[in-house]
Amino acid sequence: MEIKIERQPTPERLEGLGVSKWGIWQKEVSKFPWTYDTQETCYFLEGDVTVTPEGGQPVKMGKGDLVTFPAGMSCTWEISSDVKKHYTFD
Repeated sequence: MEIKIERQPTPERLEGLGVSKWGIWQKEVSKFPWTYDTQETCYFLEGDVTVTPEGGQPVKMGKGDLVTFPAGMSCTWEISSDVKKHYTFD
């Protein structure tokens, strides 16, 4: 299972996806386990995170990244600076 990251997508790309209409999620500096029941796509407005898939390598992401997490993936989130992101579940 692969985390897909699109670094600094264009405003046109974000508009085409309807990112501004997605929900907003915020979380302070913390570390916690998470499992994705369905695919999630998110766009980071603020923050820095390292997500480590179960049995996989850590992946760094943060402000300006458009990220897709696959359904069924279990991972650990480690937030190093407070996160604010738009998100949608497919």
